[in-house]
Amino acid sequence: MAQCVKVGIADMNIVSGDDSITTIGLGSCVGIAIRDTVKKIGGLVHIMLPDSKAVRSNASIAKFADTGIPELVKQLEAKGCVRRNMEAKIAGGAQMFAFQNKQELLSVGQRNIDATKAALASLGIPIKAEDCGLNHGRTVVFYPIDGRYEVKAVGQPVKTI
Repeated sequence: MAQCVKVGIADMNIVSGDDSITTIGLGSCVGIAIRDTVKKIGGLVHIMLPDSKAVRSNASIAKFADTGIPELVKQLEAKGCVRRNMEAKIAGGAQMFAFQNKQELLSVGQRNIDATKAALASLGIPIKAEDCGLNHGRTVVFYPIDGRYEVKAVGQPVKTI
C-alpha cells in the first residue's frame, strides 16, 4: 500500500514506487521536487533561506537552497539515480507580507526562488514546471512515479504541475 511521507520545514526525504511525498507551510519557503525519470525515484527538500553563508547557525543542510538542493541530488545519486535523467519542479516563494520600503521589494520568497533556480542550473537539472510567488502559502504532494506535483492553496483550485 502506498505511503505519503511527510517532509518538515528545513527537511528532505526520498521515496520510490507508488509512494508520494508532501510538505506543508510553503510561504516564502520553496519546495523542490526532483526525480529520476528512468528510475522513478524522487525526493523533496523544503528550503527556508537562499544562502547558508549568510547565516551563522547553518547546521541544517536542508534549510538552505545552496546546500539542501545539492544534498538531495547527492542522496538521489546514492540510490542509483543519474543526474542526466533528473528533472525538477518547484513551488512556493510567496511574498507573504506587504512592505513599505523599496529595499524590501526583493523578498526572502523571491530570493529563495532565485537561489533555487541557480542551484538547479549549476547542477544541470532542468525545471520542468513551477508555481511560485504571489501572496499565498502552499501545500504540495509529489508523486515521483509519474512526476505529478500537486499544489494546494487556501481559496485556490488544486493545481497539478
